[in-house]
Amino acid sequence: MATSGKKQAAKVKRSHLMQAMAEPLLHDDEAEGFVQQAIQDLCACDVPFLVAGTFAVSAYTGITRLTKDLDIFCKAGDAQRLLAYFQAENYAVEIEDDRWLGKVFKGKKFFDVIFASPNGTMPVGDDWFEQGRKIHLYDCKVGIVGPTDLIWSKCFVQMRHRYDGADVVHLILKTHAQIDWQRLLAHMEVHWEVLLMHLLNFRWIYPSERDVVPAWLLTELLDRLGAQRQLPPPQMKICRGRMYSRIDFEIDVKEWGFADVGGEGDRRSSKGRRSDE
Repeated sequence: MATSGKKQAAKVKRSHLMQAMAEPLLHDDEAEGFVQQAIQDLCACDVPFLVAGTFAVSAYTGITRLTKDLDIFCKAGDAQRLLAYFQAENYAVEIEDDRWLGKVFKGKKFFDVIFASPNGTMPVGDDWFEQGRKIHLYDCKVGIVGPTDLIWSKCFVQMRHRYDGADVVHLILKTHAQIDWQRLLAHMEVHWEVLLMHLLNFRWIYPSERDVVPAWLLTELLDRLGAQRQLPPPQMKICRGRMYSRIDFEIDVKEWGFADVGGEGDRRSSKGRRSDE
């Protein structure tokens, strides 16, 4: 294993061992056997990784629900080693998107290997391992993504068939004292409006608990909103909805002249411009 990986592994070993509040339920015995074997093989592969997704949400919140797969986070360079290891162990592997996602299969069962945000702009780094926790899972001691990074990983999952907003507010409710709010704001710096929406959602759902979100953070985000409202809209027509769902917002880019997260789009017409006042 590379030197950076060894350093990373050492950081994981020093992370806090916690008692998981709950574990999710697997859909069937086959899925249970697959996940158990996958966790054992992950621990044997000598590549640093963190468990995320429903397993991490259950560990922090105590919510037990059905799940069909496993989400594994690691660094981009380590993802190649992890996928190669599982391929040598007679699993099928697939690089679905070289910017952020690989998959490991055994028959119809699989787990995701995630190493960045879907647009590739926010890679998993050493700091994720420093912020992580450790739990016992299938007789193995494994790292799980820290609450701050777990919230970030779920902020953009907003599709027609899947919405992780409930996970975000449950994590805020149960782990607010463990969240590094400055780090979360840094994660969401460019997309601060998405963070504001989740915080307002939390306040509406839990009015009696709204003081768990630091006042300075809400003040900062509302101040940005106030300043933004004084400015004219951007000239480039942009649809950032593709960061939520490439399918649901496909028509905006292909037919309506909006730029994707990257690339060029049409310019706004001067006709019909409105102020936000």
